[in-house]
Amino acid sequence: MRYPPVRRWCLPLLMCIIAIHAAAGSGGAILPEKSDTTIQIVFTSDIHYGITRPEFDGDTNVASHLVNTRMIASINTLPATVLPADQGIGAAQPVGPIDYMMISGDIANRQEPPYPSAAVSWNQFTRDYGKGITLRNRHGRPIDLLLLPGNHDLSDAIGYYKQLEPHTDPTSMVGIYNQMLHPATKKTTASWHYPADKISYTREIGGIHFIFITIWPDSANRLWMEKDLAAVDPHTPVIIVTHDPPDGDAAHFRNPNGAHDINSSDRYECLLEETCKDSQYTTAKSDGKPQNDTIEQRGFVAFLKAHPNIKAYFHGHNNWNQFYTYTGPDHDVHLRTFRADSPMKGKFSAHDQTKLSFQLITIDPASKTLTVRECLWNTDPLHPGKPPVWGESFTMTL
Repeated sequence: MRYPPVRRWCLPLLMCIIAIHAAAGSGGAILPEKSDTTIQIVFTSDIHYGITRPEFDGDTNVASHLVNTRMIASINTLPATVLPADQGIGAAQPVGPIDYMMISGDIANRQEPPYPSAAVSWNQFTRDYGKGITLRNRHGRPIDLLLLPGNHDLSDAIGYYKQLEPHTDPTSMVGIYNQMLHPATKKTTASWHYPADKISYTREIGGIHFIFITIWPDSANRLWMEKDLAAVDPHTPVIIVTHDPPDGDAAHFRNPNGAHDINSSDRYECLLEETCKDSQYTTAKSDGKPQNDTIEQRGFVAFLKAHPNIKAYFHGHNNWNQFYTYTGPDHDVHLRTFRADSPMKGKFSAHDQTKLSFQLITIDPASKTLTVRECLWNTDPLHPGKPPVWGESFTMTL
C-alpha cells in the first residue's frame, strides 16, 4: 500500500503547531530566544543577617550566615542550569551569564537584643555576598550588586520604639549608600544623616529605566522620582524597586501624633518623610485599632496614572514569592508586581524549607519583554548545593 508524500507539508505543519502552542502560553506572542543582548538579574530580599532560622536541614537555630551561604551556592549554579520549558524568554536554553543581583532590603536584622549590631551583620553580608557570589556577566566580569535598605536597616540607623543595642548604628545604611551612590567623599557613621542621605538611584538596564528608592514611594520619594522621570523618554519602560509592597506599611510613615517622633506609645517607625494622614494608630498598638494608609496609596496611584510607562514593581518585606497585580485601594490601576521570599523569615518557607526561593529576571531588550521565574533553591535539603528547581513563571511586555 502506498502513502502520499509528506515531506513538503509535515515539517511546516509541525513548526506551525509549535508556534501556536508557544503563542498560547505567552499572551499570543512568540517569545525570543536568549541572545548576546539578553539581560539577567537575580532578585532576593530580606536576608536578615543577625538572626537564626528555627530549623534548617535538620538543625535548629541556624545562623543567617549559614543559610545565606547555602542560597549563594545555589545561585552560583545558575549559568549552567537550563531554563524551564515555560515559553518565557530563552525557554529550555542554558541560563548563561548573569548581569546583576538585586537585594531589596533588610540586609541587617534589627539590633534588638540578643541580635547583633548592624555593623556585625553588614560585615558578615559583605564577606558572604562580596566574596561568595562567583557569577560573571556577559563580559566576563563579576556581577554588580544593586542594594536597597529595608525597614530593619533604617531602624538600626535612626532608632526604634523598642530597645536596640546600640541605640543607633547606621553601618548598613552607610555601606549601601557608599556602594550604590559612589559619593566623592564616602559617608561614615558619623557623617551620614537621614533623610538628607537617602538612598535613591537609577540604572539603565537593557533599555529599561530602573528606579531604586528607600522603603516606599511616598510623597517625598515621588518628588525625587518626578525630577528623574522628567529626563526620561515617556516611551521608555520604567521599573520601581523598593522594600515595601505597593500598598505600603502604615507603621513606616511619620508619626502623626504629638512631636511626630518614634515612641513606644504610638509605635510609628518614622522611616518615611510623609506623615500618615489616615490613622493615629498602627496595627502594633495594643488597642487593636486598624492601620490605614489609603490616602497615601491614592497619592501613589495618581503618580502611576501620570506615568503610564511605569510597568512593574519589585519588592520584599512580606517574605513570600508572589507574582500579582496591584490595583490600588480603589481598584483603578494595574501594576504588575513581584514579591520576593526571604531565606530567613519566609511566610511559607519558614515552615517548609522546600519552598525557599529567589527570582531570576530575564529581559529581552529588543522586544522589551520580561520573564520572571521563581527559583526553589532547597527542594532537596539532604543534598545541598544542587541547582534550583523552577517554580512559578510570568512573562510580560514592558
